[in-house]
Amino acid sequence: MKVNTQAVNFNADGKLLDFIQTRLDKLEVFYDKIISSDIYLKVENTSAKENKIVEIKLHIPKDTFVVKKQCKSFEEAIDSCCSSLERKLAKKKKKPRFQPSLKFL
Repeated sequence: MKVNTQAVNFNADGKLLDFIQTRLDKLEVFYDKIISSDIYLKVENTSAKENKIVEIKLHIPKDTFVVKKQCKSFEEAIDSCCSSLERKLAKKKKKPRFQPSLKFL
């Protein structure tokens, strides 16, 4: 899967990028047709401890999932986003596809 990462107003280090890549690769266990993902890392300028924002857009055929979380660290936010995406992908995989019947045509 192709992973596009954008860090807004700061430079992300290699460890964080590697963590993102390995965590998102685990999503392919739940749904194997993932095309790509866009990750946006932001830091809010507030005095609150939970000022790290992670937004993940996951592109699959005919659909896009968007998850946004705000936590104390980027790793925690990425884990939280990925667990939400795991539930969404498992639900998508279980959902039956509509196949039109040919006997009425």
